[in-house]
Amino acid sequence: MGELYPPIEPYETGMLDVGDGNLVYWEVSGNPDGRPAVVVHGGPGSGSGSLARQLFDPDRYRIVQFDQRGCGRSTPHAADPATDLAPNTTWHLVADMERLREHLGVDRWLLHGGSWGSTLILAYAQRHPERVSEIVISAVTTTRRFEIDWLYRGVGRFYPQQWERFVAESGTTADGDLVGAYARLVNHPDAAVREKATVDWLAWEDAAVSNETKGASNPYSDRPPAAKLAFVRICSHYFAHGAWLEEGR
Repeated sequence: MGELYPPIEPYETGMLDVGDGNLVYWEVSGNPDGRPAVVVHGGPGSGSGSLARQLFDPDRYRIVQFDQRGCGRSTPHAADPATDLAPNTTWHLVADMERLREHLGVDRWLLHGGSWGSTLILAYAQRHPERVSEIVISAVTTTRRFEIDWLYRGVGRFYPQQWERFVAESGTTADGDLVGAYARLVNHPDAAVREKATVDWLAWEDAAVSNETKGASNPYSDRPPAAKLAFVRICSHYFAHGAWLEEGR
């Protein structure tokens, strides 16, 4: 990652009404007159974090962060089973970004992010190319269906015991729709079923990244309870629908 800039705090925060009953949390840090840069977090459903501010020179950049629908400090939160995820798609998030840009009076901004964030960045840039000054992405992910299948099936060859448990707890078979099965389980009316499915999904996520040399031992399972349930609900919702993207887009 390289050397980070010192920690800073936002100088401005707010909740943006993006429609469908959703309020998106946003914050700005760095130089109010600096080059605008928006940080797009991963997941989907992880929420933004303070470390991202330290990637930018605070004297040169106006750093914009936001929590995507249903996660972080945005409301309603996906941890609440009553929160409808139907108005939470890739294209809703692209529209939210554009609404935030207009709200902040930004003409063009640098897009920064990785993992799921890179998918959202690229979708936004294709729809609004005139609003993008630069693109910086890492851990590049395009959320194509074969990538989703690789993460939740193909990687199982490296962690067979953990993957077999992931399959067994899904209620489907090894060649079945694992992601769709978990999407149903984390929306089950029984809270115990939702909580168990969340634990089982996150155990697989932890296993899949367990060989990363600088990562935490349980980066997904160690999150706060509400953040864990929101993450799994949103991830399984997006991945079960192929992120509403035309394959190969």
